[in-house]
Formats: sequence, structure tokens, C-alpha cells
Amino acid sequence: MAPDPLIAAGVPGLVDLDPATFRAAAHQVVDLIADYLEGVEGYPVFPAIEPGSLRALFPAAAPDAPVPLGEILADYQALIVPNATHWQHPGFLAYFATTASGPGILGEMLTAALGQNPMLWRTSPIGTELEGVVVDWLRQALGLPEGFDGLLTDTASTSTLIAIAAAREAAGLKASAEGLAGRPELADGVRVYASAEAHSSIEKACMTLGLGRASLTRIAVNDRYEMDPAALAREVAADRAAGRVPLAVVATIGTTSSTSVDPVTAIAEIAEAERLWLHVDAAYAGPVALLPELRAPFAGWERADSIVVNPHKWLFTPLDASLLLTRRMDQLRAAFSLQPEYLRTIDRVRPVRDYNEYQPQLGRRFRALKLWILIRAFGLDGLRARIAGHLALAAEVREWIAADPDWELLAPTPFSTVCFRYHPAGVSESMLDELNAAVMDAVNRTGEVFLSHTRLAGRFTIRLAIGNLRTEERHVARAWELLRREAARLGAGG
Repeated sequence: MAPDPLIAAGVPGLVDLDPATFRAAAHQVVDLIADYLEGVEGYPVFPAIEPGSLRALFPAAAPDAPVPLGEILADYQALIVPNATHWQHPGFLAYFATTASGPGILGEMLTAALGQNPMLWRTSPIGTELEGVVVDWLRQALGLPEGFDGLLTDTASTSTLIAIAAAREAAGLKASAEGLAGRPELADGVRVYASAEAHSSIEKACMTLGLGRASLTRIAVNDRYEMDPAALAREVAADRAAGRVPLAVVATIGTTSSTSVDPVTAIAEIAEAERLWLHVDAAYAGPVALLPELRAPFAGWERADSIVVNPHKWLFTPLDASLLLTRRMDQLRAAFSLQPEYLRTIDRVRPVRDYNEYQPQLGRRFRALKLWILIRAFGLDGLRARIAGHLALAAEVREWIAADPDWELLAPTPFSTVCFRYHPAGVSESMLDELNAAVMDAVNRTGEVFLSHTRLAGRFTIRLAIGNLRTEERHVARAWELLRREAARLGAGG
């Protein structure tokens, strides 16, 4: 069949951008990115807008005719950037920071250009093999033994789901082949254990995997918000006595609310004795293990069956990048391997790894490239220095709060997140939640910094989380200044 003469002639609209047009637009985009990073501090961290106010800025339907790239980029500057929450802003001190570093951004650009899908070795030999290199680089940097292998996923939610799915297979439930519904041997249910402070992704994994929210048992914590191993042991014993099937336990190093550290060694002892899969959630705090002298909170994690660490949190990698490490890759493969004929590689000479067999998704991003570039550009020593700097800043903030009689620390600070509240004399406990919510809201409305909150022991708690690559001492000092200013104004009835 003869080729279409219009396509062969390269009629505009039927092929991609010509290289000259792309090059010119790409240079504009790079300038926009560089200008944004240079001037990001000039934006309010959170824009002064209300929900639902943005949709009307855009046409109700897509254009039929092509729009010039210059016009699109102008609209990007006018409509997108001013209405974004600026996670890149050095005053972003909420949640856990996700900083897109310069090397990481360059890596994302090159990733998009290559357009790789490392679902099979054959569909991306370099994507597959570089992922193995980067995973092992990080494994070594974190101080974990050679028995650990792994892969890169999008987020900790996916990494945790994969780990719990593997735990189902390791327990002999044959869930991937037979399912769970209607099986009499599972009539009394299965159980996954995590602390009362553990992340919601564990519960979502149970929901998604057909275990149900009822399968998750929340274990009591102590006054430092750390899991109580004795309570865990009692729950497991009670479940076995009731005919339930204990499956897995999730220990957290750096919980989302307070960044507490579960006693992993004691939990590992119970997991081994009870034949439970031990998954360690170190999504936030894991990068601290890059510093050998600060590995005390990680004692025992080398005994885990699986571990999750998110480079897109505290390793300055653009979203998304989650590292799932495991000593039991065979169980991950048992949970997800499926080889229809169209995915079989018939010309294979040597065994290779096809990463799609270790996760629910078939298509995958070439996440290893940006990590390979970032790790080399900063070096492990550079990453360590930045993490150490954030830890020092958090310790300084904690000292400021502890020294002020009108403020109260509400949790230990094992890493770089400080939990506290305004607690002036004469204000009743019943009024403190409302007062602290108002203080945080007033600070956020200044646009200079952005804070988030949680509840600890039922109390409204302000969180100041340091992890942004661009945050300096002056930014946290300004946050503290604004907190005291707004607290004094609102506390006086302002």
C-alpha cells in the first residue's frame, strides 16, 4: 500500500513539531523554568484563591485549531503559575516537602524525550538495567545488606500495596490465583497490623487488595506515639485464638503526623516468631540513613521483608519516585506475574528482569534516569550535607519553641518535623484547638510560609516540616516570627 502523500510530505498538523520549532520552544521553556526557580520566593506559597474559582478561567471545550506555542506558554505564565501551591518555595513547610531539584528537573526532561516504557527488558534495556543500578546504589547508601533488591514505583502507597500483596502470597493464601472471596479457611478473616499513627496508605492497600478495612488492626502507641510491641503481641495471639490469619505488620520510621519511630527490632522479633511479613514504612525519614552516624532510629530495619523510602520527599527528586526494597523479590513476582503471549520475549538468550511482573501496572516510567542524574550531580556527600542541614534547622526551631512559655511542644523531634501549639496562660483547653487553627490560617494567609496540621492525642497540632532544598534559616526564623505575631494578635482577641 502506498504511503499517504500528505503524511509523507510532512503537512503541518499530521506530524510532530519540526526540530527547529521544538528547539525554539524548548529554549523558552528552559528559560521559564530557570526564571521560576530563581524567583519562586516572590510568589505567595499558597495563592489567595477559593475552591472552584479557577475553572472559569479556561474555555469550556478544547480548541479545534492549533494554538501557537507562544500563546500557550504565555497562558502558562498567566494562568498556571500564579494559581499553583508553590512546593518549590523555601517557605513551604507543610506536609513533607517534595522539591524538584535542578538535576532532577533535567532528568525529567530527558526522561520525557526518550519516552521509555521499561515494562520489559526488551522495551527498554537501559531503563531496566539502570533501575537495577540505581536501586543498588540507594540500597548501599542506606546501609542495607546485599540481600535486599527492589524496584522504583510512583509513591509509597503503591510500594506498600505491592508489599502487602507479596505478604498474602508469602502466607500461602494463593490470593493472586484463587482470590479471597468465599474461601472457608479464610472465613474468620486475615489481619494486618500497624500502629495507630501509621499512614492511611496501609488501610487503602487493605481495601484495594480485597482484605477490607476491617482486616487492619491499629496497635496502641505510647506517649511518644511509638507502637507498643506488647500490644502487638497480644493482638496477634488473640487473632490466632479466634481463627483469624495474621498476615503482616507494618512498622513506621517517621510517622506522618509526628515522625515517631516504631521500635523495629522488637517488632521484628514478634514478626519472625509469628511468621508475619514485616514491612517498614520509611517513606519520609529513610534518607536520614544516608548518614551512618544517624542510623540509630533504623536499628532492626535490615530484618524487614520490605522497606519503602521515597526519594521524591527528602532526596529532592521530582514527583514521582518511590523506592521499594525487599529481601523476597520472588514473592513480589508471585503476586503479580502474568505473561500473556504478546508480552513473551521469544528471542531471549539470557534470563532478564521484566519489572512489570513485580507490580500491578504494566506501563512504567523510566524513573531511574532522573535519580541517576541527581545522585551523580549532588553526590552522596552533597545529599548528606543537605539532610544534615535540615535536621539542624529543626533542632533550632525546637529550641525556640521550648524557650517560649506561651508555646508547647507536642511530640519528640527525631527528624526534621516539629509538632507544637500555642498555649498561653489563661486559655482553656476547649479553646486551644480553635485558637491554633486560627493562628495557622493567619500565618498561611500571609503567603510567606505554608504550614500544615495534624491531631496528636486529640489536640490540634501545628507541624513545621523542613525538607525543602531551598529552605534556609531565615525562612524558618520568619515562620516563627509570623507564628508569634499572629498568636499575640489573635490571643488578645484580634
